[in-house]
Amino acid sequence: MGSAARLRQFIHDNRPVILDGGLATELEAQGAKLQGDPLWSARLLHTNPQAIKDAHYRFLLSGADVFTTATYQASIQGFVCHLNVSSDCARELLMSGVNLAKETAESFASGERHPLVAGSVGPYGAFLHNGSEYTGAYAEEMSVEELKSWHRPQVDGLAAAGADLIAFETIPSIKEAEAVVELLREFPNSNAWLSLSCKDEKHVSDGSLFSEAVQV
Repeated sequence: MGSAARLRQFIHDNRPVILDGGLATELEAQGAKLQGDPLWSARLLHTNPQAIKDAHYRFLLSGADVFTTATYQASIQGFVCHLNVSSDCARELLMSGVNLAKETAESFASGERHPLVAGSVGPYGAFLHNGSEYTGAYAEEMSVEELKSWHRPQVDGLAAAGADLIAFETIPSIKEAEAVVELLREFPNSNAWLSLSCKDEKHVSDGSLFSEAVQV
């Protein structure tokens, strides 16, 4: 069963879809030292991929229907800067996040259970590693096209690796939300979801109205 068919099955099944938990939290519970690391859990794609597979496995054992890759804070530029690798190697590392998840999902695939792999994409502020992913302030100085250019290599790598869907997570501003929605038009065969981070019950993190953000 292909990704699109499995996604439709989840949508039409009359039951909740269970997402995994916090991957970094689970990795830290198993001893990983991630605090202060500009790559966060994505560093383990390079240093300890088995720990990531083990964490995925535990989430599936707990009943997760959809689980996310260890790529929230991964980017081509980030790997090049912080691991001193080539851009080609950085792309391979990014794609390995999907491969690790797919290998784990295959061990659970059955006639009734086909877990979906969501390729995680964090906001641009996560790369900056200065806390701006919680405010979206950087978007004031960037155009939609610049934000699209930033996200494009990550989305391309995750899609090429065969993620069942792309998960844009904790996007803090309307402008960045607009950018990723526009970018998705370049990947017509990819399904996706978009989640926003909020500062209160009415506003996303950059202060824009949530009611306006969901219309993007």
